Amino acid sequence: MAAPSGSVNCEEFAEFQLMAAHASRDRVIKNCIAQTSAVVKNLREEREKNLDDLTLLKQLRKEQTKLKWMQSELNVEEVVNDRSWKVFNERCRIHFKPPKNE
Repeated sequence: MAAPSGSVNCEEFAEFQLMAAHASRDRVIKNCIAQTSAVVKNLREEREKNLDDLTLLKQLRKEQTKLKWMQSELNVEEVVNDRSWKVFNERCRIHFKPPKNE
């Protein structure tokens, strides 16, 4: 993404690139979290029925780890979003004020 300059470019950059990119990544990460959560739930239910299955336990731990990584990635995305808006506001504050729903 190129750095915006001028009022039209700042507004277009904010609305069509920055906001859209953040919303898209957020949606994808949350979708992955939802899917992995469902897998973990199913594996827990299976594990309760069969406590002696070590393969099942291993798979459950693997999916739980994956879920934690995805939740962590959501936190990272929040930091990236905050920093992106900070830089945007430093560069474009005289040209364009984005809406407060960042």
